[in-house]
Amino acid sequence: MLELLPPPPTDPLWDLTYEFGSDERPERLNLVLGVYRDQTGTTPVMAAVREAELRLARRSESKEYRGLSGNAAFNRSLLALVLGQDGPAERAAAVQTVAGSGALRLLADLVHRTRPGATVWISDPAYVNHRPIFEAAGLRVRTYGWRDAAGGFDTEGVLRELREAGRDDVVLLQGCCHNPTGVDPLLDDWEALAEAAARGGWVPFVDLAYHGLGDGLEADLLPTRMLAARVPEMLIAVSCSKNFGLYSDRVGCAIVVGSTAQAVRHAETALQNAARTLYSMPPEHGAAVVTTILQDEGLRASWSAELDVMRERIMSNRADLTAHLGALGCTEQAASLARQKGMFSMLPLTSQQMLRLRRQYAIYGTTSGRINIAGIPAHRIPCLAQGIAAVLDRPEVPRMREPAALPDRARA
Repeated sequence: MLELLPPPPTDPLWDLTYEFGSDERPERLNLVLGVYRDQTGTTPVMAAVREAELRLARRSESKEYRGLSGNAAFNRSLLALVLGQDGPAERAAAVQTVAGSGALRLLADLVHRTRPGATVWISDPAYVNHRPIFEAAGLRVRTYGWRDAAGGFDTEGVLRELREAGRDDVVLLQGCCHNPTGVDPLLDDWEALAEAAARGGWVPFVDLAYHGLGDGLEADLLPTRMLAARVPEMLIAVSCSKNFGLYSDRVGCAIVVGSTAQAVRHAETALQNAARTLYSMPPEHGAAVVTTILQDEGLRASWSAELDVMRERIMSNRADLTAHLGALGCTEQAASLARQKGMFSMLPLTSQQMLRLRRQYAIYGTTSGRINIAGIPAHRIPCLAQGIAAVLDRPEVPRMREPAALPDRARA
């Protein structure tokens, strides 16, 4: 059987991560994976998470199954966090999932079951796993442009292309801190998207993975809440990986907003059935940590303060990189970078220039130009800027000392 399996495609992000791991140059810089790193290059455990885990350990509750929807208290807490205290809770339901990717897949299965002829529209560019998830669920995928010629959000272009979305279609929108571009719509743009959804009949599907790391928690959640109040139906995939630092605990939530309470109950059951066939029940520990934090006033305040520190470090890194690029004569690139927000930014580099950046200067980003702004140690920002300017062939850039050549085995 296995001999008949053709060579499958590999994951490009993890391929680069493995290549980085085999690179022996001490100057190497990993800006590929979307994880927050502090000044020491470590992905820290948040103090609020540590305290919540200690409390859970002292209580030492049962490890009994939670059920197909997972931790019910977690689901209630995430509904209140995402939709707000005044949100449409009476026509919404949440199911705990295996991280944000699990939420995307569960909701994709729901779309396929309820609207088997639906097309899912995703932005171009999009998060690398969006298309594979939806296609694996049996859905057709189309793309719509995201950025204009100047690198900002293309309001007119997006609205024009989405006029082709049918009444059975679903449009994926990243709620904040767009991955990979860092380019977000303004609130007026979100209003226009809500009007387009109501007029066109398509269902907004919000991927919410970076809330709290853009303009602040409440500001980052505002577009999602506005959409939920304006449209009859909506799907939301929530991840707790980034803003709680629970990457390996795989904590997420699938939220459905419907026109009636009965429709929502049916959708919740359909999500439970889909979970049963995929993984049965999600893991408990991370969800219990999030619940403990959100339901305790002191822990919630501590978490919120830590989240602000993370956001401010990301903003500082982007501002410093922008300033260094401007000083090196890369004014157009600096201006584009300055408008972006969140963990990621898209460098205006070709795949060949990104390859040069990796092989000549030991700086690892994706071939599309995405880098993790949250992963740059502050003292390495000048070197990163010089490397970018060098592959742009700016004549005014001082000759940068290149690290030793990349080992042959790491080039494979």
